[in-house]
Amino acid sequence: MAGKKKILIVEDNSEIRRLMVFFLERVGYDVVEAATGLAAIEQASATLPDLITMDLGLPDIPGDEATARLKADPSTKHIPVIAITAYYKEAPLVESAVAAGACEVLHKPIAIRSLEDALRRLLTVTPKRKRASAARNQQSLPTTAHG
Repeated sequence: MAGKKKILIVEDNSEIRRLMVFFLERVGYDVVEAATGLAAIEQASATLPDLITMDLGLPDIPGDEATARLKADPSTKHIPVIAITAYYKEAPLVESAVAAGACEVLHKPIAIRSLEDALRRLLTVTPKRKRASAARNQQSLPTTAHG
């Protein structure tokens, strides 16, 4: 590997964000942070992370809109986005995030193993396989929700 993979964590809850940063740095990722949707768009454009974890319930613009804006920008459209939410699978915001381009949905509280598996899967596939994986995940979201 040429260097550490960089992950942008977008989470408005500072405690959750701090725990995610701690975990991801401990397992070897470089981490950048944003607490709002607009800050996420700016941070993603400035740092071009390898992956983004996107909370959906953000204080300025929701995570689905931030994801849509990132996917509409040629410089960030290739970055995989994992939507993270306490909303149920059928919630319009979750469906909208998937429609906007989120390739995974993880529900709070996040199981560390689920996060690790998603990161490993999304950071080691080729771009062509990422598109196929996203299409599959749009059809089969997790069936349970927490929070």
